[in-house]
Amino acid sequence: MRLDNYTLGAYTCGAPYWKQLLWYFIGLPLFKSYLLPVSLFKVLIIRAFGAKIGKGVRIKPGVRVKFPWRLTVGDFVWIGEDVWIDNIASVTIENHACLSQGVYLCTGNHDWNHPNFKLTAAPIHIQESSWIAASSSIGPGVIVGRGAVLTLGGVAAHSLESMTIYAGNPAQAIKKRKL
Repeated sequence: MRLDNYTLGAYTCGAPYWKQLLWYFIGLPLFKSYLLPVSLFKVLIIRAFGAKIGKGVRIKPGVRVKFPWRLTVGDFVWIGEDVWIDNIASVTIENHACLSQGVYLCTGNHDWNHPNFKLTAAPIHIQESSWIAASSSIGPGVIVGRGAVLTLGGVAAHSLESMTIYAGNPAQAIKKRKL
């Protein structure tokens, strides 16, 4: 692997440079601030930078979003303290989903077999009524099925089936969810 030959290839972050700078130096510090704990203000800030945010969304302090213009959040979603949405590709979170404290959503990776450590990106889609428990991680290209649960500290590198509870690293199905 040769990191001195690394390039982004055709990848772009999806926004002009001025918008990226405004987000990193003004929007993001306000958005993730513990001094601004009210969800309404956080929703207004991130919408101003292009995120599509539904009604009744709760966003706790410490949440980080790499590119708001690549984020879609449905209605009545809860996003807990210190969640990191590392979205170089799109992230969609449908209605009534919950991301607990310290969840990490990662839409990018590198190809360790490529001589120049090529960047790869794939979207994450979290379907309605799913719960991603505290300190869990979801990798690029994962679809979390409707009503699925990823338990404490789980790591999902592959898609999760609807109405199924997963645990571990890598996440394994442990039982069906009942409502």
